[in-house]
Amino acid sequence: MAEKQYQALSVDDRRDALEVAERSSSFNAHLLEKDVWVVATLRVLFDATFAPHLTFKGGTSLSKVWRAIRRFSEDIDITYDIRVFAPDLVGLAGGEPLPATRSQEKRWTRAIKARLAEWVRDRACPIVEGELARDGFAARVRAEGERLHIGYEPLFGEAEFVRPEVVVEFGARSTGEPRRALPVVCDAAAYLPGLAFPQARPTAMLAERTFWEKATAIHVFCCQERRRGGRLSRHWHDLARLDEAGIAQTALADRALALSVARHKAIFFSENDANGKRIDYEAAVSGGLQLVPAGNGHAVLANDYARMLADGMLLDADEPFDELMERCAAIEARANNE
Repeated sequence: MAEKQYQALSVDDRRDALEVAERSSSFNAHLLEKDVWVVATLRVLFDATFAPHLTFKGGTSLSKVWRAIRRFSEDIDITYDIRVFAPDLVGLAGGEPLPATRSQEKRWTRAIKARLAEWVRDRACPIVEGELARDGFAARVRAEGERLHIGYEPLFGEAEFVRPEVVVEFGARSTGEPRRALPVVCDAAAYLPGLAFPQARPTAMLAERTFWEKATAIHVFCCQERRRGGRLSRHWHDLARLDEAGIAQTALADRALALSVARHKAIFFSENDANGKRIDYEAAVSGGLQLVPAGNGHAVLANDYARMLADGMLLDADEPFDELMERCAAIEARANNE
């Protein structure tokens, strides 16, 4: 007998199915629901004609592709290969194309942002909306700059931390490499073998590069002594899980990869510290990495982490914030002694 498609069920039957999966797993039902929408969106994106030029990156790739973190990650980060998206800008540059000067970086960034917003509106949006509808997923899809917002009617009401919306954020200022194509399935599928759920096979950035992307972003937060940090504590959690999986150690040993990330961020994501001094990314990955915030930044992060725990975003036992900071301090020490 053919499996019944999840999306073909009535609203009540879909709700009942996810509640069964919730009782059999460590997932909250409203997170299982959003996960279905994440995978359905990935399937559409990576079945499209432009899929060969896309790379899935960020925390959701660590969770869905690499299975390296035990945290619900709700949105999708996608890089469109800059060499394909803007060949007139990068010319014949090999490897990771970078602008030669600050003024050139500004010109590249302006051009790419404008083109990407147009591409998201005119190409990605109608394809995603149409293909989701053909698959049986009634969504409200809208383009907003470089983002796609895919809203859905939640089966379980709205949660405080998790929105009933999948946000796809596109970028086109890197190649997305190194990367690899791997299968992705819905978390609920393992607990409901009689139902067929969406599946996807995205090409994902290797987790070692994502480690350095997150580590340098955390370094910026610490250097800026931020007083705000909504929805950021997940990065610290991810770093600790990457360490447990052995991925951090591999990344720390890859000097070329660390410098590649640092040079890319120095050009495209220049930031100043709390004293107005430009942050030196190469120095950060060369013995000066800071992963534990002090003062106000520490308190802001602790509050954000508590909110994440309260909404069931962590799928295993809740790790105390102080213990998480100790883990990150240990990673920082190893990074700076490599």
